[in-house]
Amino acid sequence: MRVVESATTPRIAPATTVGPVHLTVSDLDRSVGYWRDAIGLDVLSRAGDQASLGAGGRELVAFREEPGATPATRYAGLFHVALLLPERRDLAAWFSHAARDRVPLSGASDHFVSEALYLRDPDGHGIEIYADRPRESWEGQVERLTTLPLDVDDLLGELDDPETAPFEGLPAGTTVGHVHLRVADVPQSIAFYRDTLGFDLMATYSDQAAFLAAGGYHHHVGANTWQSLGAPPAPEGTARLLHATVILPEEARDELAGRLDAEETPDGPLVRDPSGNRLLLAAA
Repeated sequence: MRVVESATTPRIAPATTVGPVHLTVSDLDRSVGYWRDAIGLDVLSRAGDQASLGAGGRELVAFREEPGATPATRYAGLFHVALLLPERRDLAAWFSHAARDRVPLSGASDHFVSEALYLRDPDGHGIEIYADRPRESWEGQVERLTTLPLDVDDLLGELDDPETAPFEGLPAGTTVGHVHLRVADVPQSIAFYRDTLGFDLMATYSDQAAFLAAGGYHHHVGANTWQSLGAPPAPEGTARLLHATVILPEEARDELAGRLDAEETPDGPLVRDPSGNRLLLAAA
C-alpha cells in the first residue's frame, strides 16, 4: 500500500536513521556473553548494572540489569532490533558461524528488499540480522515487502567454504537498520509515526502491521499487533524496551523535539508513541 501525503503532513528529515536500542535484562553477565559470543558484538563499556555493545566502536545495544526480570512477550515494546550488515557475504559468514556454533534461530526469511535471520536472546528480546538487497532492485516497490523462505544454500554460496569461513564478530559497518515494535493499535501508530513524526508509510498488512521510513528506505520503524493487540507497555520487572533511538540532523532534531514538547532527559529529548514505546531523539 502506498500513501499520498497531504501538503500539511510534516516530513521527517530524509537523512533520519535509527540508532541504539536500550533494554533491561535479567542477568547482565548472561546477556553480555550472548550478544558478544553468539551475535558477535564488541563490549564497548561495562559498569555496575549496565553495559554497552556494538561494532566498529558504534553502540548498537545497551543493557540495564533488573535481576529476575521475566520476558515481556505479550506487552507493547520491542518486537526485534534489526542489525543491518554491510554486505550479503557478511550475512553468510554470520549464518555459517551460527550453524557451526549451534546458535538457535527462530526464522530465516526472504523479504524481497532484504534477506534476514531471526533469533531471540536469553530474555526473549527479538533480534534480526539482515542484509539489504541492492537498493535499485526494490526502490519504489516496497509494497512488495513479503516473507518467503530464505534460500540458505544460495546465501552460503557467497563463501568459499561455509564450514571453515572465519567469523570474528559483526563487521565495523554494522548499524541498527530498523527497529520493529509491538504496539497496541496499528492505525494509532501510523497516525503518530507518519502524521506526527513525519515518516513515510511504505507498506501495511491490513491493520496488523505497518512499515515506515525516511528518505525512501524500506523501513526504519515497524509496528505490529501480532502479539500485543491492545496491550499496555511492559511493566517494571520484565525484560523490556527502555527506549529506541531516532537519529536526525541536529537542527531537525531540535525542531521535532520542540514541536512535540519532548521530555528532557540526561540522554536527550524523549517522546512516547501511543503504545508507550519510548523514543530518544538524537542528533547525528
